[in-house]
Amino acid sequence: MNGKKVVIIGGVALGPKAACRLKRLEPDAEVVIVDQDEYVSYGGCGIPYFISGDVNTVQDLMSTSFHMLRTPQFFQDVKDVKVRARTRAVSIDREKRSVRVLDLASGAEEDLAYDHLVIATGSSPNKLPIPGIDLPGVTSVTNLQAAMAVKDRISSGKVDRAVIVGAGAIGCEMAEALGDLWGIETHLVEIADQVLPGILAPSLAAIVKNHLEEKGVRVLLGRRVAEIRQGKEEGGFEVELKPDETIEAQLVITATGVRPNCELARNAGLVIGSSGAIVVNRMLQTSDPRIYAGGDCIEIAHLITGKSIFFPQGSLANRQGRVIGTNIAGGAAKFEGTVGSFSMKIFDLGVASTGITPQTALKNGFDAESVLVVQADRAHFYPTQDLMYFQLTVDRKTRRILGAQAVGTNGDAVAGRINAIAAVLPFKPTVEDISNLEIAYSPPFASALDVVNAAGNTAENILDGLNRPMEPGEFEKCFISEESSDCLCLDVRSPSNAAPFVERYGSRWLNIPQETLSKRLDEVPRDKRLLLVCNSGVRSYEAMRQLESAGIKNTVNVQGGVAALKKTGAFPKPPEGENGESRD
Repeated sequence: MNGKKVVIIGGVALGPKAACRLKRLEPDAEVVIVDQDEYVSYGGCGIPYFISGDVNTVQDLMSTSFHMLRTPQFFQDVKDVKVRARTRAVSIDREKRSVRVLDLASGAEEDLAYDHLVIATGSSPNKLPIPGIDLPGVTSVTNLQAAMAVKDRISSGKVDRAVIVGAGAIGCEMAEALGDLWGIETHLVEIADQVLPGILAPSLAAIVKNHLEEKGVRVLLGRRVAEIRQGKEEGGFEVELKPDETIEAQLVITATGVRPNCELARNAGLVIGSSGAIVVNRMLQTSDPRIYAGGDCIEIAHLITGKSIFFPQGSLANRQGRVIGTNIAGGAAKFEGTVGSFSMKIFDLGVASTGITPQTALKNGFDAESVLVVQADRAHFYPTQDLMYFQLTVDRKTRRILGAQAVGTNGDAVAGRINAIAAVLPFKPTVEDISNLEIAYSPPFASALDVVNAAGNTAENILDGLNRPMEPGEFEKCFISEESSDCLCLDVRSPSNAAPFVERYGSRWLNIPQETLSKRLDEVPRDKRLLLVCNSGVRSYEAMRQLESAGIKNTVNVQGGVAALKKTGAFPKPPEGENGESRD
């Protein structure tokens, strides 16, 4: 007796995972994967690292952990799955349960019958309505062919200057790829007022922007590409920005997000959601129960907002593929949704986030509060420790944790902390839960009171009214930009740390070390708004409590202290001779 016939449209991430899971559970199932590309089952998220040279060859992106290439022959021989590359699915006949496919090499068409169908058609890069966006050489690096073309052009010495349109995750990764190994002069253009919009809160995004610029990337925020023209030199371009700049470049990469490939599903009458992606239930069935869908072409539940979102991630596609394979084999596996976890490397920085940012929380009706702490990611005495900039998003009304983000030079530590938060977010943890979250401790890996716990404690203090915070961006507006006469900075660090700032800002920067504050209260002005700073925000909080008990309540605590102010660029340039690097 023949097994069930299963056709899978799409062979990059979800399709092969669903096929292999099904074959392990039902070895007699007849599984066919069709994909219009010549390459299948490759690590698309590794493309920037292939271009940068961290990954040597395309074959590395296509290999298994035991160094076999995932080719159609590999799937046939090892998995008993038939893969038809360079074959395009043209239409779906739900009544006949068949898929019309086109062989791109021969031009022949045929119908493939199915008992179950899996749609894994992925996504395509967004194409901005910009004159010249279709010029040869203007590219988005979203598949292996485009990646190889870009790397060939770079390695041949034809690229001295590049423009990347979009400072999201791919744009930032590509900026590193071009600059780190190849030394290409790179201009990163973003229409929003920060890098990684929607992914990071402004304070952490400012840290990433400054790091990109330190590495030689020119970051242009709040700028729009008006037109791309052929340049004066052969193979070159002129990229016109609004309001007033034109950049000559030999390479233009667009990285402005992706859209789901849903034409097949839409034409077959399947339900499409408001995001433009395919609607599925928790078992990943479409509106036709015999047709499953997953990966970058579906919308899923966001477990923080409760809304349906389009969130393309390779890790989600692999997990969804297993769910689909299980369910086609008669199981009842469920995919509940996502909390929106994300991580990346940008030059020397690890960047990670989970849940939602304060801005997104406000847009979704939460009474959001942002909590920023700066602390060593290992024991402060351990040689490899470095500062981590860790931010929580919390809801004032319910004390629920809505998200977390972190930036630091030890990327493993950054991802580890965010993963700890991501694991508990579906269970609606409160700030108290995070204060007491158990983190494995050893000096090479963590502090005895971990940065995660410190963030929970700080959130408790803020929500309980014990700590009145000010973010670095607010400090810049209040103290640096406007030079408001009613603001005075009270620096509670040591005199040696504070001296360059006192010299620079004069009477507007008062230094009273926290350990002497209780004896020098008469020196504290009562008629000024006091902006309390230390190196990281710990001693300035102690000072706030001391001043509060003395009846001085016109104070705010600058979150992250001088460390955050410097890292975010709130201080335009460090004062000469500044030595404020010691830790609280």
